[in-house]
Amino acid sequence: MEFIIDNDFFSKAISDVNRAVTFKTPFPILTGIKITADKNSLTLVGSNSDIVIETIIPLMNDGVKVLEVYRPGSVVISAKYLSEIVKKLPGKIHINVDEKQVVTIQSDEIVTKLYGFHADDYPSLPKIDEAKYIKIPSIELLEIIKQTVFAVSKSESRPVLTGVNMSFKDQRLKCVATNSQRLALRDIEIKSNIEGSFNVPGTSLNELAKIISNEDSVIHIFISDRYMTFKSNTISLFSRLIDGNYPNVSGLFPSNSNTIITLNTNQLLKGIDRACLFASEWKNNNVHLEIMNGSKIKISSNSSEIGKIEETLPIKEISGETSLNISLDGSFLMDALKAIKEEEVRIRFTGSMRPIIMEPIGNISYLHLISPVRTY
Repeated sequence: MEFIIDNDFFSKAISDVNRAVTFKTPFPILTGIKITADKNSLTLVGSNSDIVIETIIPLMNDGVKVLEVYRPGSVVISAKYLSEIVKKLPGKIHINVDEKQVVTIQSDEIVTKLYGFHADDYPSLPKIDEAKYIKIPSIELLEIIKQTVFAVSKSESRPVLTGVNMSFKDQRLKCVATNSQRLALRDIEIKSNIEGSFNVPGTSLNELAKIISNEDSVIHIFISDRYMTFKSNTISLFSRLIDGNYPNVSGLFPSNSNTIITLNTNQLLKGIDRACLFASEWKNNNVHLEIMNGSKIKISSNSSEIGKIEETLPIKEISGETSLNISLDGSFLMDALKAIKEEEVRIRFTGSMRPIIMEPIGNISYLHLISPVRTY
């Protein structure tokens, strides 16, 4: 195998697939990146037990030649050393691999040799059924991920809760994430010839968000028995699915509310942020909310060693009971408010020891549910 490639494109491709590479594996070949050159492109693959990332570099980009392939072939090269070497090289990179899998990397007068692995020993990509897929703009998928994935559980005691449940039904996609104390739900209309419920690891979706954050394209989603695949024109992420039935969350949302208030999202976020300064003493970062005179909400927290902080914010609208006291996890509130783009947020209360529901004004397809915390 032999090719010459533009340094910037090669560095970015290595960085993207490197996200899937693990060095904590009993299989040395998985510590490497598989590189395959053919007459039209260069393909890089990184993999671990849960994620596979593949990226393709074509010969031309916007009319400029970025890759020249002199001899097709494939090899697996140590991800750690390939990444570090390429970052430090000054210009175009010439790679040559001999029959003994010795990789020569040259840029200007700098020559490096690495011992590679046989590509035949590298695991093959999961198979996908290209006849069945969902199409979604990358910008929309990125927004959905950011609005739900933060709510997954960090505990492995219930593996299914460490993922986002993505269900496709009646031309709609519903994404739910919960750790049993809070829940984020996003529901959108989508064109799909697939139906079913699938649990995608939060770690996979976080990596997907990073690699599509600069993409402005359409993402095709394919589903097989064990994997969900997200594919754009140049990059693909294969995520292993989590086995198990996701809990039915529809019964968690109360049908009636005792109190409903509307607040400015940014003002509330800043107020909660300030209150969290003194809330860290508590196990759940307790922040206290209290309605004052039916027109303002008081946000407060206290620390026995540091002191107390409180402030009031104007309530834009209120209906129902005007007397309310509740304590919530400040970090959960902040995560939810950061994910809300709308200017105003509606909060529904059903009692001091019942979960609250937060929803952006003008976006009924997005909900947060946060359980209260005890203050003793």
